[in-house]
Amino acid sequence: MTSHRRAAFRLTALCLLAASAAPLAAEPLRNAVSAEMPSLMAIYRDLHEHPELSFQEVRSAKVMADAARAAGFEVTEGVGKTGVVAILRNGNGPTVLIRADMDGLPVVEQTGLAYASKARGTSTAGVESGVMHACGHDTHMTGWIGAARVLAASRDKWSGTLVMIGQPAEEINAGAAAMLADGLFTRFPRPDYALAFHDTAELGSGIIGVKPGFALANVDSVDITVRGLGGHGAYPHTTKDPIVLASAIVMRLQTLVSREASPLDPSVVTVGSFHGGAKHNIIPDEVKMQLTVRSYSDASRKTLLDGIRRIVAGEAMASGIPADRAPVVTMDPNFARATWNTPAFSARIADHFRARFGAARVAEVPPSMAGEDFGEFARADQNRIQSLIFWVGGRPQAELDKAAREGTTLHGLHSPFWAPEADKVIAAGAEALASAAIELMPKGGAQSN
Repeated sequence: MTSHRRAAFRLTALCLLAASAAPLAAEPLRNAVSAEMPSLMAIYRDLHEHPELSFQEVRSAKVMADAARAAGFEVTEGVGKTGVVAILRNGNGPTVLIRADMDGLPVVEQTGLAYASKARGTSTAGVESGVMHACGHDTHMTGWIGAARVLAASRDKWSGTLVMIGQPAEEINAGAAAMLADGLFTRFPRPDYALAFHDTAELGSGIIGVKPGFALANVDSVDITVRGLGGHGAYPHTTKDPIVLASAIVMRLQTLVSREASPLDPSVVTVGSFHGGAKHNIIPDEVKMQLTVRSYSDASRKTLLDGIRRIVAGEAMASGIPADRAPVVTMDPNFARATWNTPAFSARIADHFRARFGAARVAEVPPSMAGEDFGEFARADQNRIQSLIFWVGGRPQAELDKAAREGTTLHGLHSPFWAPEADKVIAAGAEALASAAIELMPKGGAQSN
């Protein structure tokens, strides 16, 4: 995350501080969410204590499925391996999809919470580690359950079809595609609208952030194997040194952003891993590199990925690498495409949130270079589906204010120390999802666009 974006979030939080502290008047939907909070917090603590890695969310999926079934939904499990689809039909009207992601991360929790995770698991890459909900998906699942309950109990206020999904494997950018491939939009009602929320460490607890247009980035993982001709470090002229070649590639890659990408179109190329050699005086045969590549538009993504292939091939040729030792560039097929919040739809829901929560609790936030696969649902039918993922703050406002005064950096998502103010995230997330669904499905089936 860039310091510019962090500063923008902090400025937003400071501007919202005074008014966001004032409670809003009691209201039936808010009261319904409040009444559910003791039960929801018990569910949250259970989910937090028992996280599961991508495509292993069997227990988490059962918690969501059981809760939806108890609320009166038709529930199908095992969609896209471990996904859940819960449907509530309530007369004529639009179809609204509400998603929560379920997977945890291979992180050893260090929050010190009484219900901290002690779980361990083995990832799809075969790495065994601790497991933690370091990205807050436990708050997403719990808020989803809260929204499902209050919407099921408020059927006199809306008309249409709810499709609520528990999505696996968001962290490896594979779960949305898996559910779509398993017939999400052919076996089940196709939505007119798609909604989701994500917790954030960059807004005060309970504050809602909306970004129309590009909200999250294309995320590509690229592996490069640079092959040379190894030999004795004292006789470099008898070798083709892959470390020197790989170093030249690293430096040349920087020009993709600085000289080929438009400065008005954000992009990132980061070499996160560089491994080669085993001893001081041996020039190795190969170097392995791992890159993360971030962009927004499809055209920018193509420019960066094509540029990586061109630079790698060109530098190898310049170094005299034989054709049979040419570098190998591999693009991870589980990439995340940019998440686009439908602009007019996002503005409409943001206005709804301001009317419900008060203007001080709703902010337009900067786009993020993080990735999400939620956007795949709208991409599957771009002519029909209007989509929005919004943020719900989970950082105590006092911590944000202190960090802003002192110029310090706070840990956030994916940190072993991330522990949001879960009750505020869940309450705001559940109410926002439920109220937005009712806004989109007014009683009588009248659909306004």
